[in-house]
Amino acid sequence: MMKKIVLLTLSTLLSAPAANAANTEQLTQETRGAIKALGSELKGTLQAAIKSDGPVKALSVCHEEAPKLAQKVSQEKGMEVGRTSLRVRNELNAPDAWELSVLEQFEQRKTKGEDVKKIDYSEVTQQNGNTVFRYMKAIPADDVCLMCHGDTIADNLSAEIKKLYPNDKATGFKKGDIRGAFTAVKVLD
Repeated sequence: MMKKIVLLTLSTLLSAPAANAANTEQLTQETRGAIKALGSELKGTLQAAIKSDGPVKALSVCHEEAPKLAQKVSQEKGMEVGRTSLRVRNELNAPDAWELSVLEQFEQRKTKGEDVKKIDYSEVTQQNGNTVFRYMKAIPADDVCLMCHGDTIADNLSAEIKKLYPNDKATGFKKGDIRGAFTAVKVLD
């Protein structure tokens, strides 16, 4: 009887990494879906605002609508999603210690030649006493981003940025830079 228990326990332990890997992959796919939903909604809303009312209107969309979109997707997907950066415009999006570490790793990966569009990271970790799955995906600076985050920003737009975000640090980006990252946290227990 003892051998059966030992074998059963050993069998369970040996199969656990495979189960955890499968679970991690499922969580990664789930969070990628949530991030894609947020990114698509945000980009579509920004592009529509730029097309109809120009970049100043798009700035107000980022200021007012982006947090609402993140909250909506968070509720729909059952996890907390948002954006962060090493150089934030909205101080509410400042990275926590884990996000800061991942963002710094993203910059190192970019420096080594990795395609920014493909840079992401996930892990199961502890947060506030809970086991959580955390995921981040780099946001490459593209033409839409650079209107408000690039080297050259129109005077009227720059004035509005200073009005809405007096402590803004999110300018000076170039195409292909890591503008920031989408971030997701799913509580597992």
